[in-house]
Amino acid sequence: MQKVIQRTAQARNQATRKAIRAAKAAEREELKDTLRQRFAYKRLELDNLREEKLRRREDWMRGPLAPQRDAALAGSRFGALTPQALNPPNIPKHLRRKYINIAAGDRVCIMKGKDKGKINEVIKVDENNETVTVKDLNMADVYFPEWLTQNYGEKSPFQSVSIPLPLDDVRLVVALDDPTTGQTRDVLVQHVYGGEPILERGYGVETPRHTRYIAGEDIEIPWPKPEPPAPKDEEWDTLRMEVETPTWLPSLRYAPFPASVIDELRNPYSKYRTRHEPEWVEKKRMEDYKREYLESQSLLTPKGEAHRLRIAAAQERRNAKRDADGNYIMDSKTHGFIENFLKSKVATKIA
Repeated sequence: MQKVIQRTAQARNQATRKAIRAAKAAEREELKDTLRQRFAYKRLELDNLREEKLRRREDWMRGPLAPQRDAALAGSRFGALTPQALNPPNIPKHLRRKYINIAAGDRVCIMKGKDKGKINEVIKVDENNETVTVKDLNMADVYFPEWLTQNYGEKSPFQSVSIPLPLDDVRLVVALDDPTTGQTRDVLVQHVYGGEPILERGYGVETPRHTRYIAGEDIEIPWPKPEPPAPKDEEWDTLRMEVETPTWLPSLRYAPFPASVIDELRNPYSKYRTRHEPEWVEKKRMEDYKREYLESQSLLTPKGEAHRLRIAAAQERRNAKRDADGNYIMDSKTHGFIENFLKSKVATKIA
């Protein structure tokens, strides 16, 4: 039984170490993929800005002789962005922020870009890439393929949409009461931190569960009131009456399922299994008792006693050949052989 327990513990430890190595390797690959996507996204953004500056300068320098931008292979886009600009690369889970202190419905101020200093409402927060979309700000023309516009029933392939902004490029705007004048005014919050208490939210509500505060002042910032989703019953939905009808009553006399289900769900002979049937445990224990009994009986027989004496005598002879430090003492025959060998080597070298 001890061997079974030891083998199970060893297998569990090996599986744990293997899972840890696999998780670390997956994190490294995910980080490399994220960096690769971020470099490509940044490269696309910089290329668009550079092309825009070059076209503006060329149009200004040439005047009426400026080239026609809506011609050639790239003429269908008219300088618009690609849909890739709407999907920034995701951030690995182990590198994301613990608390995102901005939710849909908050008012924020943009700190960078062409709309710097403007305030408007947040319409979307993406936790995967830590970006926010502000209503009617950071607008740009995006060129959508023909098949995509047809699916949504749009006629024009160009749509003016809000480009997502990183969380670091916006600041939360909070209405606070001035202690001196007593008037309510908008305050631009530089640092916000999240913490307890953790609140419960209803089903379908995307508002974060933590509480947010103004750093340094410890003033709680209330979350915007979310609109509860309005579910619509469809023909394929199950009726509430059928869902709430009890079909099984729990009882202490009977198990919720037969005992054989455990063996069907889990291999009874798996090396990772720690809980076994009482009959199997008793069988293993009896095997241990039988082995111990046979070992004790072998010592009581003349043959077993003679074998034990031979082992003890051999151990005494080995100990007699050791010095006080426990090292083996070299006999005279071996010492003479080594001395003659070294002398022959020296004589050969001199000759």
